[in-house]
Amino acid sequence: MLRYLVLSVILLLFTVTGRCQHYSLTVSENSNVWVDSVFNTMTIDEKIGQLLMVAAYSNKGESHVKEVSSLIEKHHLGGLIFFQGGPLRQAKQINLYQSISEIPLLIAMDAEWGLSMRLDSTMMFPYQMTLGSIQDDQMIYKMGKEIARQCKRLGIHVNFAPVIDINNNPNNPVIGYRAFGENKYNVTQKGIAYIKGLQDGGVMAVGKHFPGHGDTDTDSHHTLPVIKHSKRRLKEVELYPFKNAIENGVGGIMIAHLNIPSLDKSDNKPATLSYSIINNLLKEKMEFKGLIFTDALNMKGVTANYRSGEIEVKALIAGNDVLLFPENVAKAVKSIKKALDEGIISNSDIDTRVKKILTAKFGVGLHEKKLIELDNLYNDLNTTETEWLKQQLHEQSIVMLNNKGALPLKMIDTLAISTLAVGEDSINDLQSVMTKYISCNHYQISKTPTPKQIQELLLELQRSDLVIISLHDLSKYASKGFGITPETKSLINALKGKTNIILTIFGSPYSLKYFDNSYPILVAHEDNSLAQKAVAEVIFGAISISGKLPVSASKEFREGAGEFIEGAMRLKYTSADELGIAQAYLLKIDSIANYAIEKKATPGCQILVAKDGKVFYQKSFGHHTYERVKPVKNTDLYDLASITKIAATVPTLMQLYDLGLLDVDKPLAEYLQDLDGTNKRKMKIRHILTHQAGLKSWIPFWTSTVSDGNYLDMYNTIQNKEFSLRVADSLYIKEGYGNTILQEIIDSKVKRWRKEYLYSDLGFYMFKKISEDMIRSPLNEYVSGTFYKPMGMQTMGYLPRNSFSIDRLIPTENDKFYRKQLVQGDVHDPGAAMLGGVGGHAGLFSNSNDLAIYMQMLLNKGEYGGETFFKEGTVDEFTKQQFLDNRRGMGFDKAESDPEANGPTCKSASPFAFGHSGFTGTCVWADPKYNLIYVFLSNRVHPDASDYKLIHMNIRTDIMQVIYDALEEVK
Repeated sequence: MLRYLVLSVILLLFTVTGRCQHYSLTVSENSNVWVDSVFNTMTIDEKIGQLLMVAAYSNKGESHVKEVSSLIEKHHLGGLIFFQGGPLRQAKQINLYQSISEIPLLIAMDAEWGLSMRLDSTMMFPYQMTLGSIQDDQMIYKMGKEIARQCKRLGIHVNFAPVIDINNNPNNPVIGYRAFGENKYNVTQKGIAYIKGLQDGGVMAVGKHFPGHGDTDTDSHHTLPVIKHSKRRLKEVELYPFKNAIENGVGGIMIAHLNIPSLDKSDNKPATLSYSIINNLLKEKMEFKGLIFTDALNMKGVTANYRSGEIEVKALIAGNDVLLFPENVAKAVKSIKKALDEGIISNSDIDTRVKKILTAKFGVGLHEKKLIELDNLYNDLNTTETEWLKQQLHEQSIVMLNNKGALPLKMIDTLAISTLAVGEDSINDLQSVMTKYISCNHYQISKTPTPKQIQELLLELQRSDLVIISLHDLSKYASKGFGITPETKSLINALKGKTNIILTIFGSPYSLKYFDNSYPILVAHEDNSLAQKAVAEVIFGAISISGKLPVSASKEFREGAGEFIEGAMRLKYTSADELGIAQAYLLKIDSIANYAIEKKATPGCQILVAKDGKVFYQKSFGHHTYERVKPVKNTDLYDLASITKIAATVPTLMQLYDLGLLDVDKPLAEYLQDLDGTNKRKMKIRHILTHQAGLKSWIPFWTSTVSDGNYLDMYNTIQNKEFSLRVADSLYIKEGYGNTILQEIIDSKVKRWRKEYLYSDLGFYMFKKISEDMIRSPLNEYVSGTFYKPMGMQTMGYLPRNSFSIDRLIPTENDKFYRKQLVQGDVHDPGAAMLGGVGGHAGLFSNSNDLAIYMQMLLNKGEYGGETFFKEGTVDEFTKQQFLDNRRGMGFDKAESDPEANGPTCKSASPFAFGHSGFTGTCVWADPKYNLIYVFLSNRVHPDASDYKLIHMNIRTDIMQVIYDALEEVK
C-alpha cells in the first residue's frame, strides 16, 4: 500500500507548476529524499524498465501510440526518445504517456539544431558546422538556452546534443555538418557553450559520440566504422572535447558504435559494448559521473555482429546507464533478468544505474513538473525573439575570403552590377534584399545548364562590371560532391575571365576545394532566407563580416581563414527584437494606421522606423485609392510635397555652402541680382531658410493662367518644343513660364520686417534658381547624380513617370479646378507642376526606404555607403535651431519647445530632432539623441485636398509617440 501511496504523490506532483531551474545532476538532500522514496518501492521489473529508452513518433498514428503505451505499462519504461512528428501531436502523446507511467518518464530528443531536427512547425537553428564559424561563443550559449526553453515547453528533458566530435575527415558521411569543425579548441569551446546553455535552461545536455566519430568515412547507422588511431592521438585530439565537457559538468555522454582497436582489441566490438572504453576510460580515467547513453541499439554498427537481448546485456556490463532504442524490448528485459539470475550482472549494478537515472529525473524537474500546456504551444515555440537569435547566428557565421578590397561595395552608382543565382529558377531572397540597396539585373540558371545556355548567359553577363554569383541547392555530403556540378565550375571559370565576380557558397565550406583564390568568396554555409538576407547586407556593408572557416578545404582555404570587415555602412533591415523593442508597440502602430484608413483619413500609407541604422519596422497599409483595387507596396512611390525642400534644395545649398560658394548670412540678392532694388534686397538666406524673412506664405500662380475655367495661351494640349513642360495629362506649359513665376515672387509684397515666423514656399523657388545657376545643371539631374544614385536610392527623384510604371505611382488629388483630372505621377503642388514638375519646394517622389536612406546620411553627419556628402559640422549647422523665438533650422523643421503649443512632432521628440512634413500627407523625422528615423508617407489629399482628417486626428504624431514610448521602455 505504501508503494502505491508514494507513486500517487509522484503523479500529483505532475500537476504542480514547474519553476525555472538549471539542470543539475548533483545529489542533494532533497534529491535523495525523492529518489529514495521512489526507489524503495520499485520491483526488479521496474528497475530494469528504468534503463530502457524507447523510440516514439508523433506521426505514426493510433496503433503506434497503443504500442508505446503498452510498453510503458508492461515494462515500466524509464524514458522515451521522440523522433519525427509535430509539436502539438507530440505534446498530447507525452501527456498521455506521462499519465500512464507510474514513474515519470525521461523524455529525450535529438535536437542538435533545435526541435526542427525531428518536428515540423518548429524553428530550425543553424547546423553546428555553421556555428563553428562564429567567433562569439556567447551566441552558441544563447542558442543552447533557447533550445532548452523550447524543449522544456514541450516536455523534453534531455537533448542529445551537442555533437563534440572533431570532424577531421571531409568524407565523413554521418558527422560532417553536424560537427563544429576540425579544430579541437574551437569544437571544445563551442561544445561547452552549447552544453552550458542547455543545462542553464534546465535541460540535460548529452555530448556525443564518445570517444569521437569525426574521423570516419563510413556511417555507423549502416556498418561498424573502425578508428585506427593510437591511444596518444585519441587522447590529444578526439578525447579532448569530451574531457573538457566532463570538467564543465555535461550531464550525459552518448557512446558511439565505433571499433577502436587501440582502446579495445576485441574483434568487431563497438565502443557501446566495450568495458575498456566505457568503464575503464570514461568512468574511471576521465571520472565521468553523469548518465551514459548508448547510441541507438537498432543501428547496424552494433546489430551486425550481435543479437537483440545480447546487445543490451553487454551494454550494461560495459558501463552504460541508459539503453537507447532497443530493437526488442521484451527480449532485452528477458535477457537482463536472465543475466541477473546467472550473476553476470549484479543487483547492485542495476540499483546504481537506477538511482543515477532517478537523480537525473529530479535534476530536470520531474519530481514536480506539470503536464504540458497545449494552448499557445505553436506561438511559444515560434517567437520573434527566436527568429532574431537565428538571424544573429547566420550573420556572424559568414566567412569572407580573398576580399582584396571588394567588399563592402562602394561607389555603387559607377558599377553595372548583375546577380546570378545558380540552382534557382526564380528571384530569391538574396536578390530581393539586394534591390533595397541597388538596382541591378537578376539572373537564374540551373546547376546543369547546357553549353548553349551558358554561352547565352555569358554574353549577357560580360556587359556587367561585377557579377555576384550565388550557389544554391547544394549538398551536405562529400559523396555528392557537395552539390557542385562540373557545369557550375565551368560557368564560374568562364565568367571570371570576362568580368569581375564575387562568389557566395550557400553550402558546405568543404566545397571550397573546387574553387581558387583569384576572386572574393563568401561562405554562408546554409541556403535559407536568413542566410541569404545576411549575405546581401554583408555585400553592401550593413553588417560586419567576422566568421572563420571551421574546416580546411584545400591548401588555399585552411581552417581559421576569414577576414574581418566592418559594417554599419548602410541601413540594415532587421526585427524589433534586435533593438529590444516589444512587438506590442509595433501592433499599436499597425492599429493606428488601420484606424486612419478605416476613418478615411487616407487611402493607404507607408511607415518606416529605423534606429541605430537598423530598419526594424517597414510596412505598407491600405490601397492606392478608396476603390481598394491596388494595395500599397513598399516599392510604390508617394508625392513627398514639401519634404522636397529638405531632400533636394537644402542638400544642394549645403554642398554650395561646403564649397564656399554660398554664405547663408548674406542677402539672397548677392546671388540673385533680380532682387536688387526690390523689397527683398536685404533678405538674408538664413532668414529665408527659417521662414522669417517676411515672404508671403504662397501664391496661387495657376489662377492667373485660367479664365472662366479655360486655359490661357501659355498652355497646350500637345507637347512640342514651345510647350515642353508637362503639367498633367494633355496639359503642357511654355518652356520659360518659370521666369514669369519668379518675377511674380520678386514683385510680391512682404510683411513689415519683424523677423516673425511665417512658413513660405516662395524662397525655395528662388533657391532653385540660384542653385541651378551655380551648379550649371537642372536641379533634378544634380540631386539624382550627386545624392540619390550614389546612396543607392532607386525611387527618390523628380518626374517619376519617366522611370516608373504608372501603377507604382500613388495618385493624389482629383483636381477639379486647375488640372481637371486625377493627378497621378505628376506633382500635386500646382506651382511645381507649372515648372514642369521640378520645384525647389515640391516635386520629389519616393518610397519610405529611400527617404530613410537620406535621413540616415544626415544622422551620419553627411556620410553614407562609404562616401562623404558634406563636411563635418555642416549637417549640425543646418539642422540646429537658428533663433530663440523660431523653432526652425535652415530648411528643416524642428520639434516645438513650448509644451503648450501644437508642433509637428510628438511631445517626446528631443530638441535635436529635425525633419519636415508635406501637404500630401507625408512626414519624415530624424532624432540624433535616439539615432532614430521615422517616415510616414500617405496620400491624404486623395481624392480631395481639403480633407484634413489625417491632421486633425494626429495620426502621424500619434504613431511617432508610440515609437518613443517603445524606446523609453527599452531604456
